[in-house]
Amino acid sequence: MKPELFKEILKEQGIHLTDYQMEQFGIYFKLLNEWNEKINLTAITELEEVYLKHFYDSITLAFSENLNTGKISLCDVGSGAGFPSIPLKIVFPELSITIVDSLNKRINFLQLLVDSLKLEDVELYHDRAETFGQNPEFRESFDFVTARAVARLSVLNELCLPLVKLEGSFLALKAAKSDEELVEAKKSMTVLGGKFVKETEVSLPITQDQRYILTIKKVKTTPKKYPRKPGTPNKKPII
Repeated sequence: MKPELFKEILKEQGIHLTDYQMEQFGIYFKLLNEWNEKINLTAITELEEVYLKHFYDSITLAFSENLNTGKISLCDVGSGAGFPSIPLKIVFPELSITIVDSLNKRINFLQLLVDSLKLEDVELYHDRAETFGQNPEFRESFDFVTARAVARLSVLNELCLPLVKLEGSFLALKAAKSDEELVEAKKSMTVLGGKFVKETEVSLPITQDQRYILTIKKVKTTPKKYPRKPGTPNKKPII
């Protein structure tokens, strides 16, 4: 997907990008490739693939939820190279973004990216999701928490739901539909105060690759014991 087509297809979705926003995406692509030679950020490096499978894919979150209603806080857990939160911030400048990632090299890249794109109201934290979720400053404080990760939903629930405020939502981005994974994650949702609301299916342009956005609403306070110590959710998921 060339940048011009990226802009045109988003326009069809009701998202109108300015020349400045397109320039920001151009800088993002350039820095992503430069830094990818130093640290492993992504296996996807070709311009058309980055615009489709990283930039557009990240923005599909806005097809499921209304992110353009004033001051909304979004926490991106394990953001890696800034997906989906930085493309969303470029498109919706009013978003308040918090990114937590366990690798300091990635945080250094993201800091340079935020500065180069002149983004405001973006906070970056080098931390494990498990310890971050126990921090009273951040616990149950975000409207939306998202993870674009390969971990199973039962694990992601424990990493993300403790950060979601009551009536807020955890948004899990998945590349494959899995009813089995949803069934497996039912117990962790209940224990951690979440309730499954919907699954939004999105087709990427050109390739028609399917993406699935799971919306889990926070309906009860998460018990204080969660998240457990770093590594425990992955080794002993709540199932």
